Amino acid sequence: MTVSQAPTLEQTVAEAARRLADAGIEAPRRDARLLVCSLLGGGPELLLASPERRLSDSEAATVEAAVARRLRREPISRILGRREFWSLELLLDAETLDPRPDSETLVETVLQWAAQYDEAMRLLDLGSGSGCLLLALISELPRASGLGIDIAPGAVAVATENARRLGLAGRAAFVAGSWQDALPSAESGEPWDIVISNPPYIPTGDIETLEPEVSAYDPARALDGGADGLDAYRALIPKAAAVLRATGLLALEVGAGQAAAVKGLLEEAGFSTVWTARDLSGIERCVLATQARKSRESASD
Repeated sequence: MTVSQAPTLEQTVAEAARRLADAGIEAPRRDARLLVCSLLGGGPELLLASPERRLSDSEAATVEAAVARRLRREPISRILGRREFWSLELLLDAETLDPRPDSETLVETVLQWAAQYDEAMRLLDLGSGSGCLLLALISELPRASGLGIDIAPGAVAVATENARRLGLAGRAAFVAGSWQDALPSAESGEPWDIVISNPPYIPTGDIETLEPEVSAYDPARALDGGADGLDAYRALIPKAAAVLRATGLLALEVGAGQAAAVKGLLEEAGFSTVWTARDLSGIERCVLATQARKSRESASD
């Protein structure tokens, strides 16, 4: 292919958008612009700045391979291997859930609660995935430190690398293990000020009805919440209650329509104050709880 025959950036984006539209992908022009420009080392503004730039053969091949993946409904974040969350760029891989903007509701709400305390805090993230929740919170709480637990070693490796890249490795650690295996050791030590989790909450029977970007590419273990979507909460809440400081906070992300059921589980576990936070769509996205109970020091007297 001669230079004059090589496609321009504008032509490449237009052709990619056409193919994505033919495949029924929502917002094809936006996806094409973001995908192509990112692969060429810029943001979407690259198209405005250099529409007549011609792609090299290798660039055209890279774009073609990426568009083919998007046509198979693979999310752009997975094609690029990264996602922006809370203005932080996070690496992803096949073992990590792709963070959603809805999860920023939990970060915002926890920060509002933490603002009343002028003290160093210890955070525990159950099912930490890419580390998005823990790292977002620690990035805003300069005196905080935290531990993330995830059953997938690959997710732990990604989260650890994300912490390193963001300059937070000194305050955030990640370990592999199940809640049942990892929490007893945590329970024997100093209690945690904040426990957070975005557990699997999709009812098993609903997973196949999700968009292919989710059902085919997010790890099933991070989606499947059992028959009613609440299995993880039943396992997690008693464990969290056992390791939480007497005046600490438990913050859980929930699926649409699950807030009332999760509130009930928290009240059954002895949490004295339970409330919810809504996302930008008005959905009760987080359930938060504190408990007025004796501290371990008082209980052991």
